[in-house]
Amino acid sequence: MADRIFASLLLLSAIIYSVIAFTLIKAPFQYDPLGPESWPRILGVLAVLCCAQVIYKPDVWDLKVDRNTWTRLAGLVVLLCAYAWLFQPAGFVIATFIFCAALSIMLGANIKASLIFAVTTGVLGYVIGTILLELNLPAGLLAFLE
Repeated sequence: MADRIFASLLLLSAIIYSVIAFTLIKAPFQYDPLGPESWPRILGVLAVLCCAQVIYKPDVWDLKVDRNTWTRLAGLVVLLCAYAWLFQPAGFVIATFIFCAALSIMLGANIKASLIFAVTTGVLGYVIGTILLELNLPAGLLAFLE
């Protein structure tokens, strides 16, 4: 029953989001094949369909999550908020490094592997984003290197 109540509330939100996506979001120009208007529409339609499926046929088993999992989920939310907060002032590379290192350690990796993963993800992600995809990623504290 709780699945259906939650899915109904989420369905209402998804319908409102879809109406906004189809009626209010207008882009002055198209810079990719689907255009910037298509992604919110696709997301809205998929959310409505998923919510309708849960309302129609919810899971029959109970979700029992232990305290350790809830703690990790809360930690992930804190890490994501910190990443969003640091993204502009610290820059993509540093914010991504901190996020990836902390998340890896939280998930049980050793410090050496976490640092290698974090450096690789930050630097490679920046190179791919700025050079290959031509995105404007913030350099932040590393702006002097540009």
